Amino acid sequence: MTKLWKATILALMLGTAGMAGADTLDMDGTSAQPGSVGPASGTTQASVEANFGSPIAKKPPVGDPPISSWEYDSFIVYFEYDRVIHAVKKR
Repeated sequence: MTKLWKATILALMLGTAGMAGADTLDMDGTSAQPGSVGPASGTTQASVEANFGSPIAKKPPVGDPPISSWEYDSFIVYFEYDRVIHAVKKR
């Protein structure tokens, strides 16, 4: 019985050895540093426009809570109501 037990364990170990692996996520053109692009979270829309100028485009609010976005040359700013929730660098 011990030989059967050892053979089963060995078969399970060898069977799962080839299953381990990893994928690589390519994040070229993005920044991992929070706040390094555009305005900081919590900034008002009026303050964003005063500091960064008029956006190229403004998308109207969608959903509940209302989320809107402003597009600039190098980044996009997302707002919840009139406050920044995130700014992301454009590719």
